Amino acid sequence: MLVFVGLIIVSFVFYFYYKTKQFRATLPIRKKWYAAVASFSLGSFIFFFGVNILFVNQSAVTYIVSAVFIILGIAMMITNYKAAKHYHKFVAEETRLNQ
Repeated sequence: MLVFVGLIIVSFVFYFYYKTKQFRATLPIRKKWYAAVASFSLGSFIFFFGVNILFVNQSAVTYIVSAVFIILGIAMMITNYKAAKHYHKFVAEETRLNQ
């Protein structure tokens, strides 16, 4: 259980870090890339939180709520991983063109 708490904290720290980088970025593709990476971190936070809930309490309501969190977290992670991978191709080119 302590491992999941650590992963939850790390995920939230990465979310906060990349969200801050997104607000400070000036180039539009880099902003979108930071937003996608931040949303991926938020998805991992939701996923790890859902898995951690399974160990805290054992009831039918807990299983339903944690299943929703796990499914939502996985969906966010997959979607934003694809978006970050797509935008990452253009970040170096955008930086080269704007220097």
